[in-house]
Amino acid sequence: MLTSCHCDVGGTRYVFTKLSSPHYNVFLRVKTRLGMSSNLSVHEVFNSFDTLSEILLLLPPEETYKLILVSKRWLQIISSPFFRHAYLARWKPNFHLIGFFICNTSYVGKQHLERVRRPRSESSMPLLSTSSLGDEVETSGVLKKLGYYIDSSNGVLLCGRHPKAYYLWDPATRKQHKIPRHRVHFEEVVMSLITEDCPVQGFSYKVVRGECVSYAAQSTKVRVEIYSSKTTTWSYSELTCGEAISLTPWTAGRVIGGVVYWYATGGKVAIYDTNDEEKRIDVIKLPKTFNYDEQVLGESSDGCLQYGWSNKSVMEIWKLEKVSDVLEWTIQFKLNFKAMWRMNPVESARFCTRTKETQLLAFFNQNSESVFIRCDSHIFVCNTMTQRVEEVQYQGRGSSFVWDYCKVLPYFQLSWPSSSSLLEEGNM
Repeated sequence: MLTSCHCDVGGTRYVFTKLSSPHYNVFLRVKTRLGMSSNLSVHEVFNSFDTLSEILLLLPPEETYKLILVSKRWLQIISSPFFRHAYLARWKPNFHLIGFFICNTSYVGKQHLERVRRPRSESSMPLLSTSSLGDEVETSGVLKKLGYYIDSSNGVLLCGRHPKAYYLWDPATRKQHKIPRHRVHFEEVVMSLITEDCPVQGFSYKVVRGECVSYAAQSTKVRVEIYSSKTTTWSYSELTCGEAISLTPWTAGRVIGGVVYWYATGGKVAIYDTNDEEKRIDVIKLPKTFNYDEQVLGESSDGCLQYGWSNKSVMEIWKLEKVSDVLEWTIQFKLNFKAMWRMNPVESARFCTRTKETQLLAFFNQNSESVFIRCDSHIFVCNTMTQRVEEVQYQGRGSSFVWDYCKVLPYFQLSWPSSSSLLEEGNM
């Protein structure tokens, strides 16, 4: 039996021809656009990393994922840092939703007299699973060992028990890694996890801690500590801001291309580029910072910061982008919840949305077209263009949480085949 497929690379058309009979040699016919052709053995071409990589870069993700089953050689190429970096620069990354973490920040941080003690019957890091991986994580009991949820990046979890210990957990290997003890004590902090993918060195990560002080102090300094897996040490810095700044503790920030975005008091967001040697932090006023019940940060499809807010009647999404070299907020859309539910009569009747409030929940990863919204304990995906909604099925006792006092954070994993882990010895 003879099967074949082709793709064009530059001026050359590669035709893959496979004979199912073991008595025949397998050949690759190469035909240029000039009409010249030649027969090369598959072994000759398939062992050329550059040639095969160039061919694979043209294939869409759904086809690339299938090719890892062809051979160990193909898996090795596809999961190599060089190829992964080049491929994800050409094709939009795919992310797999594992579930939603329910975070009650009243259990962490703050002075001891103000802190609320978590009931023993309540998990420190409850997960509403939306996938088989989430089910496995939830039933394995590993989350009970990691403390509270802090942040995640490409599926890697940052958890801990402030200020005693912080952990990373990688779903690819189901392994946890304890981060070395930090050097400087911050009474109140905000933290973020940065995972980086270098075409030569592969995955690495940074853990960023920022001190939160009272706005009454009128300080223009922010103390930060960064742990780098490349140096395996903590580094301390004092960042300078052009105005008084006070970071909001234990809030969910956002990381885009090594730049950390944290909430700051006064209806602002702080911007810190971890790769900038100038040791400075900037702030910018958030749009529409009044009369909201919920606000979230996210990343747009084109790599910009997204900001969304909602109250019981409307939701707005804004994007921070440069206009004439000046950062400005531009509104992307405004949605009226009542009008949205009228366009979804079946879901509205099923979930009795007329008697319950709807609110913005979270953004998708690198997505400007859809957002997560919530009505009571039900989670939906809302397409911002069509205003159509679809329920997200999850496993877990969603009705047992006081949702108004919790932050619900989606947990995504980068959908990419890998033969190595972020938490291998060489990456820690």
